[in-house]
Amino acid sequence: MIKANHHIKKLNIRMPISPKSNNVLFELDLLKAMVAVVECGSFTTAATRLHSTQSTVSQKIRRLEDLAGHTLLDRGNRDVRPTEAGHVLLRYARQMLAANEQLAEALSGAMVAITVRLGLPEDFATGPITKAFSSFSQHYPHVKLEVTSGLSRDLYHGYEQGELDLVLVKQRRHSRAAVTCRPEKLVWIDSARHPCLKQDPIPLVTFPQRGLYRDEMIQALETIGRRWRISFTSSSLAGIQEAVANGMGISLLPRRAASKNHQILTRRSGLPEIDAYEMGIFYRSSANQAIRELADVLVQLLDRSEAKS
Repeated sequence: MIKANHHIKKLNIRMPISPKSNNVLFELDLLKAMVAVVECGSFTTAATRLHSTQSTVSQKIRRLEDLAGHTLLDRGNRDVRPTEAGHVLLRYARQMLAANEQLAEALSGAMVAITVRLGLPEDFATGPITKAFSSFSQHYPHVKLEVTSGLSRDLYHGYEQGELDLVLVKQRRHSRAAVTCRPEKLVWIDSARHPCLKQDPIPLVTFPQRGLYRDEMIQALETIGRRWRISFTSSSLAGIQEAVANGMGISLLPRRAASKNHQILTRRSGLPEIDAYEMGIFYRSSANQAIRELADVLVQLLDRSEAKS
C-alpha cells in the first residue's frame, strides 16, 4: 500500500513528456473548444455556446488531448474539470485566443485605415483649414491625414516624386494643367505702424530669387516708374509678414496673409493690381475616394476665400 502511494506521488510530480511536444501546432479551434468546455462545465452547454454538437466538441477535445499527449479533462458524472495538464494548457489557450483576437482587430484596422498625404502652402495651412479637416475626419474616421506645408515649388516636386497624394499649390495662371484652379487674390501690404510706401527708393520684402511674386513686384514698380530696392528676403511666410509689420518694406501676398499689423494698399496708393497667379489642386487619376473628397473640401475653402475678398 505504501509502495502504491509512493508510485502515485511520483506520477503527480512528473508528467510524461510527449515526444511530439516540440513539433505540435495547436489549432485555435481546438483550444476554443477546450476553454468553452471548462467554462461551461459540460460538453452539452459548451456545444450550445459554440453552435455545434456535443459529439463534435468531444472529438475536438480528444484531438487536442492527442496533440498534447495528456488527458486534459476529468470527466465526472456531474461536471467536467481540467486535469493538471489541462490547467497548463488552459492558461496558454486563453492567451493564444486573446492574441488571435487582438491580431484580427489590428489587421482589420490596418486594412480599413487610409493615409492621405496632403501638401499645402504655408499661408493656407492654418485658420479655416483646421476646422475643415476636423469636419472631414468626423466623416472619414479611418482616414489619417499627413499634412506638409511649404513652398509651392517644393510641394509640387514632392507630388511629382510620389511623396504626396494631393497638393494645393500656387502657380502662374495656366502654367500647369491642374484638376481644379481658382484665381489667387493678391494684395500689396505695408506696415500699419511704420509705413514705407513713400520712401524712395521703395523698400521691398520678398521671397528669395525665383520665389513667388518677386518678379511681379519688381515689374509692376518699374512699369509705374517707381525706384525700388530689396530690403529683406525670407523663404518663410512668417518672416515676410513680420518684416513688413516692423516697417522693413512693402510686399505682395495673398489677402488672407494680411494681419492687423498690416495695411492693405488700395488702388489709391498708385500700385497696380496683380492677378497673374492661381491656386491649383493636383491629384492622380487613380486617387481613391478619400483623396477626391478632401480635394472637394479644398475647393470649397478656396471659393469661400474668394467670396470674402
